[in-house]
Formats: sequence, structure tokens, C-alpha cells
Amino acid sequence: MAMKIIRTIFLMLCTAMILQSCIVSSGKANMTYFSDSGKEFKGAKFTSINVPMFLAKPVIKKALREDGEDHEDLIRIIKKVSKIKVLTVENGDKTMLREFASYLNDNNYEDWATIMHDGDRINIRVKQNGEAIKNMLITVNSKKELLFVDVKGNFTPGDISKMIASASDK
Repeated sequence: MAMKIIRTIFLMLCTAMILQSCIVSSGKANMTYFSDSGKEFKGAKFTSINVPMFLAKPVIKKALREDGEDHEDLIRIIKKVSKIKVLTVENGDKTMLREFASYLNDNNYEDWATIMHDGDRINIRVKQNGEAIKNMLITVNSKKELLFVDVKGNFTPGDISKMIASASDK
């Protein structure tokens, strides 16, 4: 009986730790430029999410497989992802976006693609060191909000090109 209670408590603690790993906060804490720049972003409302990969990868892979199309290339790319951070900005303005783009250029991010989809502008930038791409930043600029997705992993230029081609086909 005592073993059951200990096991139950242990499972509850593990569950609490797992759920805590997906941290959602009302702030700009997970993107260095916004948290460390010292700039005031008047009227902008930030929401940041750190996505736990052990929870996200299986869900993404399952969704791709259920889509009915052949997404094995994308599934291989998903396996290479080590960390994802998401930041949404409500009431962001063009100046904020322009200053952020300048920051990325100053920090060796290369502009790889811009895709227009239903009035939204999707920009993909990568930080490359030789053939290795360790960081990819996806920016979605819609009329209502800005979305920044910071993806860390170990990618090749071919991986990024396949991902862009797949997104462009939709």
C-alpha cells in the first residue's frame, strides 16, 4: 500500500514537471532582442512560449502523417529540431519590425525566403556557419499581430530549402 502511494506521488510530481516545461508567459523574455534591447515597445503586448520538444515532436509528426501527403522529408527535418521558442506580439508596429530586421542582419542572420500567404508575410532567416545551420527564425507579419518562431537544431541548407518548398506549395 505504501509503495502505491509513493508511486502515485512520484507520477504526480513527474506530471507536474512535464506540464511546467511548456512555459507560457506574458512577456518578451524568450527572445533576446526584445528582452535585452532596453527599448520601450509602447502599446505592444508580448506572449512568449517555450515549447518542450519531447511533447511537440510526436504531435507534429502525427499531424504530418495524417495529412495524407508524403511528408517524410519534413518529418526527418523535425527530428533535427532541438528547441522552439515562440513570441507573439499584439499591437506591434512597422518600426519594431524594421529594427528587429536590422538586429538580425547585424547578428549574421541571412534572409532565405519571403512567402506571402493570405495577406500574411512570412520571412525565414537562418544563422549559418559553413554548411551547418544551428538557428532558423520564422517571422509572420499579419495585420493583427506579429509572430516570431525561433527554431534551434542541426540543419543543412537542403533541409531549409525542402521546408521552404513544402510551405510554398501550400
